[in-house]
Amino acid sequence: MYLILTAAAAIAATLVWYVKLPDRRYRLGFLSLMYWGATLMWTVDHVIAYLQEGGPVFDTSSGAFLLGIIVVLSGLIIWLIALLASDPKKVLRKALLKG
Repeated sequence: MYLILTAAAAIAATLVWYVKLPDRRYRLGFLSLMYWGATLMWTVDHVIAYLQEGGPVFDTSSGAFLLGIIVVLSGLIIWLIALLASDPKKVLRKALLKG
């Protein structure tokens, strides 16, 4: 389930990035690449596990769903930290210079 959720987040982030392509200040490409990297990693993991052990390809347990939610939220938190560090609208810089 975490593979499906991460792939859905990767697709959504890519679509938003594609629509906002000229506006690079929000670092949507970074968000998209994080999710695609996780999706690729888990795709390879699932294929190797399926070839070695057989069985179901997707784990649909509640633990796998929770892991997917945690991974998507972690990606958003990392992206938010990177976004705040780059300060695209210079809000933090102005606040720090005033205070």
